[in-house]
Amino acid sequence: MDFVKQTIELAMNNVEQGGRPFATLVVRDGEVIAQSANQAAQTSDPTAHAEILAIREACRTLGTENLTDCDIYILASPCPMCLGALYYCSPRQVFYITTREEYVTWYRDDRKYFELENFYDEFAKPVEQRRLPMIRKADPDALKVYQRWQALNG
Repeated sequence: MDFVKQTIELAMNNVEQGGRPFATLVVRDGEVIAQSANQAAQTSDPTAHAEILAIREACRTLGTENLTDCDIYILASPCPMCLGALYYCSPRQVFYITTREEYVTWYRDDRKYFELENFYDEFAKPVEQRRLPMIRKADPDALKVYQRWQALNG
């Protein structure tokens, strides 16, 4: 099975249905165990990226929160949210088919605080210098949540 072509076809079908041009397959032992196209436009959910949805489906199917024995195919190099999810689920490897630099002529996704050209630079800045206002509201009771978790999970 050509998983690259299957990823491209899934993304193309999504575009034809009014969705965004992204798709993901999760493959284990040569079999697709989960797949999704980006559903952000269809669901009004900015987190409904193809990678996130496919990872969720794969983890539910396998009954685990990691995909260490899986390969993941994605249409384009991942956004920061999806990159974080990919690191967190820890697949064996990720295959990406295109890059932002290749597709920027035809597709651009700019938001108030999110432009792919400079978004990764935001992570390196101190919190108080980031474009997205982030204000710490410290409360010592918050640590009790983690202390309780440790007590229950050792």
